[in-house]
Amino acid sequence: MPSEAEAAGSVRAAVACQLRQAIVSGRYRAGQRLPERELCSVTGAARSSVREALRQLEAEGLVTIIPHRGPVVRPLPLEEARQTYAARALLEGHVGRLCAQHRTTAQLAALDAAMDAMEVAAKTFDGPGVIDANAAFYAAMTAGAGNAVIAGMLKSIHNRLALLRFSSVQWPGRVAQSMAENQAILAAIRAGDADAAEAACIHHIEASAAIALVILAARHGQDEAVPLQGKKP
Repeated sequence: MPSEAEAAGSVRAAVACQLRQAIVSGRYRAGQRLPERELCSVTGAARSSVREALRQLEAEGLVTIIPHRGPVVRPLPLEEARQTYAARALLEGHVGRLCAQHRTTAQLAALDAAMDAMEVAAKTFDGPGVIDANAAFYAAMTAGAGNAVIAGMLKSIHNRLALLRFSSVQWPGRVAQSMAENQAILAAIRAGDADAAEAACIHHIEASAAIALVILAARHGQDEAVPLQGKKP
């Protein structure tokens, strides 16, 4: 039987997961207040568990707790987004390289399954399904890389960029483009071509960043996004 502390931790993790998904899906928008009473009603959890979950999401960069106002969904600053995408490109490029070098039949099967799920979701215009399948693809690739430190760093990065995923997948033509990019990554990994896998991963993240930064720049009232590498002159 789990201890009282373990049970409380399990509830906190479940509440954090539920709230994280609500933020990622766009149910709660950037800058929107998150009243504890409402969150208790939505999650069915006690206020103490909700507060612990909010502190966890604050550490992940999804929520900020403002004195005398309470928790709100944290808006992602444009420059922070640019830097985060640049870091993601470097890390996931290396993940692609490692996965190509150490690929196994089981890992290739997991990547194939994720691509199949993404194609099904795309055909039915299921945006959240596309996001989930894409996440499964990168989770399989990260597992194949076999580097737990990089996996932890990427988890933090993905959480910070979560608010942009749902908007990006709605960009005209982006789903088809993303699928083609993932197919190129998978082909390179299957062939054991580490250089090509790394380059394909970096290209995919830079393409995603270009769209996400345009969307974010518009939210900030700017005409164009800051380029992924380097600032505007």
